[in-house]
Amino acid sequence: MSSPIRVLITGAAGQIGYSLIPLVASGQVFGPNQPVILHLLDIAPMIGV
Repeated sequence: MSSPIRVLITGAAGQIGYSLIPLVASGQVFGPNQPVILHLLDIAPMIGV
């Protein structure tokens, strides 16, 4: 098994984040056998949205 790749997605609460997160998490970006560690980042005002 490969070492995990760390992936930081900024703007995670936005539309692009919502589209990108499932692709990375499901293995469509780096392959189905590549573990990933997802870090999701957004600004504090987006917490309540």
